[in-house]
Amino acid sequence: MSEKKAFDPNNPCLFCNPKPEEIIAETEHALLITDTYPVSAGHCLVIPKRHIKTYFECTEEENREFRELTLKGKQYAEKNNSPDGYNIGCNNDLAAGQSVFHLHIHIIPRYTGDVENPKGGVRWVVPQNSQYQAKSK
Repeated sequence: MSEKKAFDPNNPCLFCNPKPEEIIAETEHALLITDTYPVSAGHCLVIPKRHIKTYFECTEEENREFRELTLKGKQYAEKNNSPDGYNIGCNNDLAAGQSVFHLHIHIIPRYTGDVENPKGGVRWVVPQNSQYQAKSK
């Protein structure tokens, strides 16, 4: 009997060859694409065309284009929705929750009432440290 292999989202890389219908905007070094599993309406991703794993590997030129596409992502979200805020970020390596090992920057539109208490935002990646509390001396 042959052993069934688990699905590997990185082989082939999901972001090296995005579907044309997913592409919202493009620069020389990066793409803005829709998120296949959106967290909220208008959720999109900025991805470099070059296959790199983390944000720390990007060039200054790529980083400038990431900013340009992040602003276009905001426009994309606002075209059909009325977000009240945004979370923008990326997971860098396995310990940070990265599951597709091709850098991708999430632009997640947020809406009043989408969670009970949004205070702390991205701090919730480590729930036990998410609250703003003075450390005892």
